[in-house]
Amino acid sequence: MMKWEWGIGWHLIQKIEKSIMKTERTVAMSCESARNLCIVKTLAKLGHFPSKTTEKEAWFLSPLRSETQASFNVSLMKNLWYDFGIGKGGSVIDLIMEMKSCSVKEAMEFLKADTIIPCFHVPKPQLHSENKIEVIGIGTLKHFALKGYLRSRNIPLEIARLYCKEIWYRLNNREYFAIGLENSLGGWELRNKYYKNSSSPKSYSFIDHSSDRLLVTEGIFDFLSLAVLNEELVMASDVMVLNSLSFLKDIEELIPYYREVLLFLDHDAAGEKATQELLNLYDNVTDSSALYNGYVDLNDKLKDEKCQTEK
Repeated sequence: MMKWEWGIGWHLIQKIEKSIMKTERTVAMSCESARNLCIVKTLAKLGHFPSKTTEKEAWFLSPLRSETQASFNVSLMKNLWYDFGIGKGGSVIDLIMEMKSCSVKEAMEFLKADTIIPCFHVPKPQLHSENKIEVIGIGTLKHFALKGYLRSRNIPLEIARLYCKEIWYRLNNREYFAIGLENSLGGWELRNKYYKNSSSPKSYSFIDHSSDRLLVTEGIFDFLSLAVLNEELVMASDVMVLNSLSFLKDIEELIPYYREVLLFLDHDAAGEKATQELLNLYDNVTDSSALYNGYVDLNDKLKDEKCQTEK
């Protein structure tokens, strides 16, 4: 009798284990299916369209925050996104979780309800393909196209030459040129009229003027704009150009070593959140963004001043 009962119990345990394994496989398959939903098409359905598209990537104004220059990247080869402004990225599931402030389960339900979004198919790998940026030349800023781009951002050439270089680089067997600001790890932040990118490794940029005051800006043109608007302040201060808000954590350990730290972060949700967090943590930190009240960032203010002068 006991043997018969044990046999029934053993089969029941096996059945439960098989049921659990089947459920786990179903959940895994559902997640995998959801991850294959096209991010670009998902964004389009939610009312977000690319500002620029190439064969391998698309650039959007971030759907997660307010901005005037597209810094939200979607890899068309990998079907992955990355928001350079907040230093976050991932799959379409991660994107919906960020946009909707919801759980994985809720994101899955949202995506499952949408049956018209085409699935993403990973392209077949090509032999000898190379997506890494290779810097092939570094020199003084002199290309007429880059000088024209600086004029459009109202940055004098002599200011840009103090801190930036003309960078020639190779990507996918083609050569390009850009304005480059070197970061602390030897990589380059690259900007031209049509493209925003960086070579590896990516990090923040530090300009050392042996000062006990630190200025913190988000990007290249915020820093260059500040150098135009208040050259004396910049020359008398150390400067940290974050190149991405995600690097704030990396520089926090430096903040206590300065007498004062002035923040010039963007007037958007991400910038204001980061500013407030640092103000709450450190007594020597000051929000200096009043300099460009009414504008998203320093360069917006500088460009508007140029327009007002021309009028």
